[in-house]
Amino acid sequence: MYLLRSLAIAISMYSKIPVPMVEWNEKNMKYAMCFFPVVGAVTGGLQLLIGYLLMEHTSCGNLFFAIAMALIPVLVSGGIHLDGFADTVDALSSYGDREKKLEILKDPNTGAFAVIGLCVYFLADVAFWSEVTMKLLPVIACTYMLSRSLSGISVVRFRAAKNSGLLRTFQDGAQRKRVRVVLILWACACSGIMLYLSWKTAVIVILAALLVFFYYYRMSRKQFGGTTGDLAGYFLQVCELAMLAGTVLSRGIS
Repeated sequence: MYLLRSLAIAISMYSKIPVPMVEWNEKNMKYAMCFFPVVGAVTGGLQLLIGYLLMEHTSCGNLFFAIAMALIPVLVSGGIHLDGFADTVDALSSYGDREKKLEILKDPNTGAFAVIGLCVYFLADVAFWSEVTMKLLPVIACTYMLSRSLSGISVVRFRAAKNSGLLRTFQDGAQRKRVRVVLILWACACSGIMLYLSWKTAVIVILAALLVFFYYYRMSRKQFGGTTGDLAGYFLQVCELAMLAGTVLSRGIS
């Protein structure tokens, strides 16, 4: 039963999917991060289903399709990762010292650079989605699990920038070694499925994800002294955009 409670914690924290309320105690938190990719599986499944219906059973244009696809992850997650993306863009754009950047991450106000960053992000997201074909949809559906697997690995593996906060709560409550193994298996399974679907596209997508992961590791240590919940959200959004771009750009060699 405690695994089901861990699943409920992960889903309630990282999505708007309705689940029963569960107490956040030490036992229930141990394996919560193992189920983070489940939210990605739901997101990818909806992308695949709705994308198929729009492409094959409606006469909607590319712009309508692209906007619908770009909005699905936001509706599933409730925008929690976009919030981290916006805060991180603000902090990085400040060019302040480490303490200043960490203060900006905690600031509830949204700065101009966050708004600009979100606009650029959605424009790029919609632009890439407008080039997606039905053949690419199954691969893209897997990327939402891969991004969350890598994000979860960072939560249990990277050094925390602060001794408090939501990310530290998940770090302290997790069975780190076991959770890391499970998340690596998630990542390998997602990669294997993508390689089976289209190995050329999968290679580009996986390389894009790993490059962003390496950038995230270096940036978080250099700029913030470690990772935070906001930085994990920033990574997830950038990683998903990079994988989407890689999928679309692979059309030229597939």
